[in-house]
Amino acid sequence: MDMLIGGKYVTAEDTEEVKNPYDGQVIDTVPIAHLQTAQLAIDEANKAKSSLVEMSAFKISNKLLNVCEKLTQNREEFAKLLTLEVGKPINESLVELDRSIETLKLAAEEAKRIYGESVPLDAGLNGKGFFAFTQRLPLGVVAAITPFNYPLNLTIHKIAPAIACKNTVIVKPPTEAPLTVMKFCELLNEEFPDGVVNVITGYGSEIGDYLVCSPEIDKISFTGSVTTGLMISQKAGMKKVTLELGGNDPLVVLKDADIEKAVKGVINGAFLNAGQVCMGVKRIIVEEEIADEFAKKLVGETEKLVMGNPLDKTTTLGTLISEKAAMQVEQTVDMAVKEGAKILTGGKREGAFYEATVIDNVKPDMDLVVNETFGPVAPIIRVKSLDEAIEVANDTEYGLQAGVFTSDYSAAMRCANEIEAGTVFINKQSTFRTDNMPFGGFKNSGVGKEGIKYAVEEMTKTKLIGLNLR
Repeated sequence: MDMLIGGKYVTAEDTEEVKNPYDGQVIDTVPIAHLQTAQLAIDEANKAKSSLVEMSAFKISNKLLNVCEKLTQNREEFAKLLTLEVGKPINESLVELDRSIETLKLAAEEAKRIYGESVPLDAGLNGKGFFAFTQRLPLGVVAAITPFNYPLNLTIHKIAPAIACKNTVIVKPPTEAPLTVMKFCELLNEEFPDGVVNVITGYGSEIGDYLVCSPEIDKISFTGSVTTGLMISQKAGMKKVTLELGGNDPLVVLKDADIEKAVKGVINGAFLNAGQVCMGVKRIIVEEEIADEFAKKLVGETEKLVMGNPLDKTTTLGTLISEKAAMQVEQTVDMAVKEGAKILTGGKREGAFYEATVIDNVKPDMDLVVNETFGPVAPIIRVKSLDEAIEVANDTEYGLQAGVFTSDYSAAMRCANEIEAGTVFINKQSTFRTDNMPFGGFKNSGVGKEGIKYAVEEMTKTKLIGLNLR
C-alpha cells in the first residue's frame, strides 16, 4: 500500500513489512518515507488550505457523511484488516468500526456548529458604542501522529474534527499497524480536494520529529507514550499541541460495592484489546474486607476468556501487537512475582499471546503498577480504608481516567472530587468512553482534549472583529 500525498499515490525505494502478530504472516508492505517526502506532504497540505476554506460548512458536512456511508458499506472488510494487523478479536474490531462510523457522524454534525459569539465591549472602559463578535477560524495544517491500539478510531478522532473546521491534514499512522488508516484515508481523498488529506509512513522518530519541528505545520495532535509526548512539547515551538499520552488508571472497589458489577468492570477494562488501552484498568484498589471474595470471583470470570485466532468470533482475547510487547509484559509480571506478588491465574506467554492474568498482593511501589503495563494484567492492590484507596489512586505520574465502585454516594463523590484524573466514573470502569465526551487527562497523561466538539475547539483560533458605531 502506498502513501497518499497531494491526491497521488507515492512509493519509496525502501519498504517495510506489516505482519500479522497472530501468525507472523506478511499482510502488506508500506514505503519508508524520508524527509523530502515529509516536506512534499507539508507543501501539498499548505497548497490545499484555500480549497477547504472556500468550501461551505454544509458541503464539508455532507462530504464527511459520504465518507461515513462508504465506511459503513465496507465495515466488515475494514474490521478484518484491522484484526489482521493489530491482533485484536474480530468482534472488538467490529466495535471499533462502529465507533469510527459514529465519530465521523459527530464530526459531520459539528462542522455546522462552529460558532462565534457577540462580545459586550461596553462592559469595559471606553467600550460604549462598539459592536464586537468573534469568529473561529482553522489553524491551517494539522499533523496527526496516531497509535497502533485503536488505529482507525483514534485517527478519525484527529482528522475528522480537523477537516470539519477546515484544516488540512498530514497523517503519520503507526508503524506497526498503518494499513487500516491508509485505506480509510483513500475514502477521504475520494471526497475532498487533493492535498486535504496526506498520509506518510516510515519510522516515527525521523518523520515525527520533522513534522513537529516544521514551521509550516500549525498543530500537532499526538497519541502515544509520555516520553515521546514530552519531546514533542519541547520541540513544537509556538504551534498548538494536543497530547493524549499514557494512563495508569485506577479502579477503586470499596467494601460496599456490588462485587459482581465491579468484577465485570475489570474484565471489560483490563483485558479489552489484550490490555493495550491507555484508559484500561491498570490498578485494582480493593478494600481488604472484600478483597478475598473479589479476587475469587475475578479469577472465575477471567478463566472464561477464550484466547485464540483473532478472526474466530469465539475468541475474546487476542494477541498483543508483537511478540516483543508480550515479552515485556511477561518480564514485568515475573518481576512483580519475585517481589512478593502472587499470580492467581494466567501469567504465561506464547509468542505474541499473553494469558489474561490476575495478580494479587501487589504493592504500590512495584514496577507493574508504577509504570503503565500495556497488557492483559489485572493487579490487585489491597487497602485498609477509603483514605488509603484515594492516596494509592493518586500515587502515579498519570491522571487519565478512573473508576469507583461503591453504593455510598458520599464516598463516591469524595472519590470523584479527590482522585486526580480527567474523568472519574462512578460504578463504571475507566475504560468507558463515548466519542462525544471530552477525553484527556491530567499530569503526564497529556495536554488538551479530544471528543469531536472539544477537538474542534483545540483546532481553531479565535478572531475578534469590532465595529465602532459612533
